[in-house]
Amino acid sequence: MQSIKLTELKPGMIFTKPVYIDGVNLLVPENVPIKEKDLERLKRWNIEEVTTDGQVTTEKSAPVASQSVLQNAVVGEGQREIMATYAKLASRLAGVHSSVKRQQSIDTSEIDGVVDTLFTAIRSDKNNMIQYILYGLQDESGFVENALNSAVLATLVGMNMNMVQHRLLQLTTGALLHDIGMLRLPDAIVSKRTELAREERQQIATHPVHSYKIITREMKYPEEIGLIALQHQERWDGEGYPKGLSGKDIVIPARIVAVTDSFEAMVSNRPYRNSMIGYAAMRAILSDNARRFDPAVLKIFIRTMGIYPIGSVVLLSNSCIGRVVETNPESPLRPQIKIMIDQSGVEYKKDEGEVVDLMHEKKVFIARAVDPKESGERSEPSRE
Repeated sequence: MQSIKLTELKPGMIFTKPVYIDGVNLLVPENVPIKEKDLERLKRWNIEEVTTDGQVTTEKSAPVASQSVLQNAVVGEGQREIMATYAKLASRLAGVHSSVKRQQSIDTSEIDGVVDTLFTAIRSDKNNMIQYILYGLQDESGFVENALNSAVLATLVGMNMNMVQHRLLQLTTGALLHDIGMLRLPDAIVSKRTELAREERQQIATHPVHSYKIITREMKYPEEIGLIALQHQERWDGEGYPKGLSGKDIVIPARIVAVTDSFEAMVSNRPYRNSMIGYAAMRAILSDNARRFDPAVLKIFIRTMGIYPIGSVVLLSNSCIGRVVETNPESPLRPQIKIMIDQSGVEYKKDEGEVVDLMHEKKVFIARAVDPKESGERSEPSRE
């Protein structure tokens, strides 16, 4: 991995591989231009160089459909139902968070109700749930949204692992509450937009212990749920916290949340950075090499989400642009694609394009993923 001095970086530069601040924290994904505000942030943090395995390229992100086409695709009827469900769940969970923050009595029936509603939504409309998390055009995500998203992703993995019902309920509850201890840390540290001091990082690293105590002592949930929160920051190689556990000493549900929490953090909009697209986040997860994540859990996560997760906008080798509507677990690189722009440049503004199954269309393949939040200026006709 090469180092590049800050003085050599210019706004608009694009690299063929992700650019990292310290080898771990992402600055920008591959094929995404560096912005002036990215450089200003590095200067403010006194960062003198970044690292990347890529090279500077002049290639820009592929033009995609107009914003109206994107919105029709990702905010259809199914998405509106999911948005309404999420809004209700967020309101209920926000009340729980408020009680935790104020150290008041906690109504666990609200938490159990959120878990039950999530189960129902996942079973009835899994694909729209995933697409909403990745590309629902939601506003900035906070603790409430991140908790809900983590719970959904962890539950999907648990289902694909054929967990028995009561273990699955524990996993969902633990994932929903895994970061609850953050609410007991000073707001000035949790919401800080600049680099944390060593002492502040140490305080952040105590949040799994706070979460465990809240879950087991105040909420009276069983030890199995508390351990999910306590161990989700442990690493497969033993370099995590708070106890430096490694491998199979970490309970399986915590290993699941370790993967889904990291992925969710990459694809969610945070106040201090933009989200990564699903494909770039998946690439980052795949590059782990058994450092942070259990390889067996990671394999199931990939089968659950696909290399190109549901909702991913992709450019096909025949010049069509579409979004992934169904993954093929046996062939993660060949999902089903809903066409948004055909080979002639015609946009399907009512989302009526055909579905192409790349498992059967052997001559067509995905050329690259593109960011659905970009919009191209196109003069071609649209089909309304």
